[in-house]
Amino acid sequence: MTETQTPREAFALLMAGNQRFVSGTPEHPNQDATRRTETAPSQQPFAVLFGCSDSRLAAEIIFDRGLGDLFVVRTAGHVAGTEVLGSIEFGVSVLNAPLVVVLGHDSCGAVAAACSALEDGRTPGGFVRDVVERVTPSVLAARAAGRETAEEILAEHIENTVDLLLERSRVLAERVADGRLAVVGLSYRLADGSAQLVATRGIDAAVPTAS
Repeated sequence: MTETQTPREAFALLMAGNQRFVSGTPEHPNQDATRRTETAPSQQPFAVLFGCSDSRLAAEIIFDRGLGDLFVVRTAGHVAGTEVLGSIEFGVSVLNAPLVVVLGHDSCGAVAAACSALEDGRTPGGFVRDVVERVTPSVLAARAAGRETAEEILAEHIENTVDLLLERSRVLAERVADGRLAVVGLSYRLADGSAQLVATRGIDAAVPTAS
C-alpha cells in the first residue's frame, strides 16, 4: 500500500504524477498484477479526488497513479449533494486519506450552461437543471467580484466547492483544523494536461495569481 503520512506528502505525490503526465513520461505505477493482489483485501488511498465527470478528466491517467491510490468521486460540474459529501467523508474518516482534491477544468459544460442560463434565462430540462442551478451561485459570486473571464469563473466555482465541503462537513473541517487533512482545489487544462492550484486549505502552498 502507499504509505503517506501527511497532507503535504500526499499533495506532492499527486502533483508529481501530473508533471509526469504533462511531460509525456508516465510511469503507470501500481497497475500490475502484484498491485491488484495487494489491494484486493483492503484499500489505503492517499487522496480523495472529487472531480467533474467529464470524460477527459480520467483521474488515474492525468495524475499517473494506479489501483488503490485515489478514492474518486465525480459528478457533472463537481456539484456536491449529500451522497457526494458522504462518499468524501468515507474516504477521509474510514480510509484515512490525508488529502481531498476538488478538480475542475476549462471548457466545463456545466459552468458554460450556468453562464448561458443567467444571460438568456434558458435552463436545461430534467435533472440537468439541478446541476446547472448548483453551479449558478459560483457564477454570480464571480461576477459580483468582477471576475468575468471563463478562467476566473471556473476558479471561483472550484474555490466555492472547496469552501462548501468544509462548511457542510464537520468531519472534514475538524481534520483540517487539527492538521490531519488538506483540501485543495485544482483547475485542469485540457490542452496541456496540467493541473493548476486554485485553492488550498490545510497546507501552505502558493496559488498562482492571475496574469
